[in-house]
Amino acid sequence: MVDDRAPKRYLLKNWLTRAGFVVTEAEDGHEALEKIQQRPFDMVVLDVKLPDMSGLDVCRRIKADPGTASTPVVHVSAHAVDAADRTLGLVGGADAYLVEPIDPHELVATVQAVLRYYQARRKAEQLADGLARLAETTLAVTMARDFTELLGQAAVGAVRLFGAAAAVATETLDTGWSMALATASADVTVTGWEPPDDDVPIGSRMLGAQAARWRLPAGWPDSADITVTTARLRADRPPLYLFTSTPADEDQARLLTQLTQALGAAAEAQRAQDQDHRIAVTLQRSLLPRHLPTVPGIDLAVRYEPASPQAEIGGDFYELSVLDDRLLIAIGDVVGHSLHAATVMAEIRHALRAYAIEGHCPGRIVTLIDELMVRLLPGEMATLCLLLLDPRTGRARLANAGHLPPLLVVDGQVSEIWHRAPLLGINHPRSDDLEFDIPEGGTLLLYTDGLIERRDITIRDGIADLSRVAGTVEADLDLYCDRLLRQLTNPPHADDVAVVAVRRL
Repeated sequence: MVDDRAPKRYLLKNWLTRAGFVVTEAEDGHEALEKIQQRPFDMVVLDVKLPDMSGLDVCRRIKADPGTASTPVVHVSAHAVDAADRTLGLVGGADAYLVEPIDPHELVATVQAVLRYYQARRKAEQLADGLARLAETTLAVTMARDFTELLGQAAVGAVRLFGAAAAVATETLDTGWSMALATASADVTVTGWEPPDDDVPIGSRMLGAQAARWRLPAGWPDSADITVTTARLRADRPPLYLFTSTPADEDQARLLTQLTQALGAAAEAQRAQDQDHRIAVTLQRSLLPRHLPTVPGIDLAVRYEPASPQAEIGGDFYELSVLDDRLLIAIGDVVGHSLHAATVMAEIRHALRAYAIEGHCPGRIVTLIDELMVRLLPGEMATLCLLLLDPRTGRARLANAGHLPPLLVVDGQVSEIWHRAPLLGINHPRSDDLEFDIPEGGTLLLYTDGLIERRDITIRDGIADLSRVAGTVEADLDLYCDRLLRQLTNPPHADDVAVVAVRRL
């Protein structure tokens, strides 16, 4: 109540207090603005004529401040009483304009009417803001790359929706039950969790409980009352739990239920994607050599790292086989990333082994595979680097079909073995095989593009980066391959990575 006349303030305050309102008084405009900044008010009843400034100016300042713009203002005046004055006040932002003498019933009814409108508007704005945050959280969890990110985004989204700490838990394929706890400051902690015995029904459920029963991490008072909502899509699937403070009203309860259902659907989609990727990787690994051959005078090491679960598997493959007194070494990559690419890879690898057993030279094997692809796999393309090595002499015969050049490391010096020829699957003439020697102590490194490709550099720069780190070869070739992967790639892998290292002892 803002008025410079004490009797009028007393009268209006008395009427409003008897109607159930709590009233704070101010004698002038500056005092009113200062009190409004200190704490929120549901309404300002404001005299138009004040000793220090116009009530119209006070109203304009209230409405211009984003923090108080939604506070309703009711003007009262004994001087500015004509239609022009009332119009000026309403245009300036006032929500009602009362002219003295004021009837107490009219004052109370006007205050109640304006408050009803603003309370309904505020509730609608809060609901709209909640729905917007719900959509943002749903998008974030849907775009999550793994369960850790999904749970973290879900917990942070719940904090933003309800303004208090929140925790989200579910069972993953790799780590078992995990929980992400987010505080009001949006700090996230992901830990393991063991759910209590709880028969979670299919669909969604909301119940009140105490934090101690649910074994929540530190940060939740054992005596605190919480709300537990669950979502479960199928009886054979684990549920998702969301722990929050008790919703303030029915709208928040509905938002909480919708959020939990969205999180449950996102978790199920992530679980299905992880499971499909695991099946695909298992299939892909089954198509690769199960063990390395033992070759006197030769040390071998391979690494195969599948793409991360959010990326499609590819067609990377390698082959190491002993044919009479020679070692067959091959590495390749089918164009594309999908389970289909992996099946094409399997067909190429089986054809390669069959033609090699027939005794063909590398160039002839490549030509036969190319003809097979043109006839039986039209539209498919692949790269392949193939060589036959005599372990006793170190003499190697190589045919390359569009694949990256192998690197030969001798006494710390790295050289690229270029043999340019077209991809498999395009039926184009090819050059003769390339012959070279791997000296004693020399190491030959074959790899796929997943080892060197990055979005911010060219293939040429990627090969140069590999050459810089490949010159030092550890005594243990497995450690050598591990270091190359560690220095040149950053999990999660966007593409498959295959590496083959061959050293003459």
